Amino acid sequence: MDRNTIIGFLLIFAVLIAWQQYNKPIQEARLAEARRQDSLAQLQQQDSLNSKELDAFRRQMPPEEAEAGDGSATEAAAATESNEGHGMDAAYGPFAGAAEGIEKEQVLENDQVRITFTNKGGRIKSVELLQYQRVVVDEKHKEHKEPLILMANPQNRFSYELQVPAAANKFIRTEDLFFEGQLEGRSLIFRAYADSAKYFEQKYTLPETGFDLQYELSWKGLEDIVSPSQDMLSLMWINYLPKLEKSVRYEKTYSTIYYKPLGEDVEHLSYMKDDRQTSEGRPVEWVAHSNQFFQSSLIGREEAFSFGEFAVMDLPEKADYLKKCETRLDIPFKGKQGFSMSWYIGPNDFDILQAHQRDLEYTVAYGSSILGTINRWIIRPIFNFLSSFVGSMGLAIFLLTLIVKLTLYPLAYKMLYQQSKMAALKPVIEKVKERFKDDPQQQQVETMKLYQEYGVNPLGGCLPTLLQMPIWIALYRFFPAAIEFRQKGFLWATDLSSYDVAFALPFNIPAYGDHVSLFTLLWVITTIVYTYYNSKHMDMSANPAMKYVQYFMPVMFLFFFNNYAAGLTVYLLFSNILNIAQTVITKNYIVDQEKIKRELEAAKAKPKKKGGFRERLQKALEEQQRIAEQQKKKKKR
Repeated sequence: MDRNTIIGFLLIFAVLIAWQQYNKPIQEARLAEARRQDSLAQLQQQDSLNSKELDAFRRQMPPEEAEAGDGSATEAAAATESNEGHGMDAAYGPFAGAAEGIEKEQVLENDQVRITFTNKGGRIKSVELLQYQRVVVDEKHKEHKEPLILMANPQNRFSYELQVPAAANKFIRTEDLFFEGQLEGRSLIFRAYADSAKYFEQKYTLPETGFDLQYELSWKGLEDIVSPSQDMLSLMWINYLPKLEKSVRYEKTYSTIYYKPLGEDVEHLSYMKDDRQTSEGRPVEWVAHSNQFFQSSLIGREEAFSFGEFAVMDLPEKADYLKKCETRLDIPFKGKQGFSMSWYIGPNDFDILQAHQRDLEYTVAYGSSILGTINRWIIRPIFNFLSSFVGSMGLAIFLLTLIVKLTLYPLAYKMLYQQSKMAALKPVIEKVKERFKDDPQQQQVETMKLYQEYGVNPLGGCLPTLLQMPIWIALYRFFPAAIEFRQKGFLWATDLSSYDVAFALPFNIPAYGDHVSLFTLLWVITTIVYTYYNSKHMDMSANPAMKYVQYFMPVMFLFFFNNYAAGLTVYLLFSNILNIAQTVITKNYIVDQEKIKRELEAAKAKPKKKGGFRERLQKALEEQQRIAEQQKKKKKR
């Protein structure tokens, strides 16, 4: 590894560290969240606080890890007290008949999904993706695959709020009502009746294939029941994201809420810390509660939601779920008879999402700006093309690495040619070092003179490394986000989207982990071999510390990449192997060493132009030397 490559890797390492630091959870936000939870607890203890006031307070707060039902126990108690005093009719008004019943489940399914519904609230209770599985790692580090189920947490909520003056609390929630369910072909219709001619309806239709579920709201005769002032139907959706992947750390990193304001770019909440956002008065086309590789999205089909408020909360590491997602949407109500929506509950597959033509593909966490562009429109299509031929994602990674190396080879050749010039000049530099062995600064000045005299640019090989940096950083985001690599094995790695395990450790090493990633270890070893080979022909007299830094850096990356996606370390390993082969072949069989010697002699004999970077650098070194000599003289006096 030469100096330019080291500089390139250091820059990459600095960027990755800065990115991680930027996304670290903010402790102050967590403390503030704890204070807000305490405030809620105090309010719940006040006997005089009714359920409507408590609900208004909760809406102003960021999401919290509440008790089962998300605080509904207090509301249920208030409703019970009301029922005892006034009866069910007083508590629920015209919907009193729907307030009692027995919970029943019904199912819609096709080859891709099995969706279970409950008549309590007329909502989705769970979704099983039949062609995917979740990974569970036991205490002995063995991997087990289980059914992959979304939206199944008992604390999940999906409820509409109707302002009903005849109800005790002046409002009712659909989650408290028992709907009558009727199956018609591939459609399931839920109705909550006020009377035989007045009802609130939810209709779900599942096509014979695919992950899309058509969802229709309609209501009839409610204008005589709800408050005349209710312009919007408020929807509260709370969803706990389950743990589905082997690497919980990176699954949590790539899980959050996405939403799309009407006619604008997709936005998302923070990946790494608790966050709350609103659509700021803008209508919302859709909202997605997204895991690393799967999502549940609610889409306004013919009309956008009038307003959206979103919050995401990171759950404790030992919790059974990753994060709590909370969404509140306003749906136009007054003067309407219904609202058309659709669910997408399925994989974060770029092609499937793009086919919706709603920008849902931007929920795949490929990165933003230039990195996201490279991943979406260059790297992803290349991988899809290569994998369609070889059928192995590991071999596709190798072919991508080969394509990158061949594309950059003309620049790499120039870099290796400059290295060969440096190697040919090394005997001359050694003589200068011997002549000024007691004066390091003069060594640097004379070395720069030699570079200028022989026309050698010591930084001439930086360009290939710099050009590869965007690719390296883009791949850093690509492999943990691309579902194409999920649970795809290569050699001993069982999942290229997660870390590979050569063998497990009986203990946990801080910042390293409880396992050994063999791909990372092999990458480090080949990096050291490549570094040693190149350093034999390098002059490091100007900066002796580089001799040790070049070996220390791979060790740092050993800790950094041990828990990262194996796809990236496979790419880096292949890149190192190709670098070694490329360097050995080019220097020994392609570069003409005699030609280089003739070029150096010709450059030495050629008249030198004044000015330029090297001359300015030489003058700076000479000035530095002059100042150092003056300081020595002052000390002697």
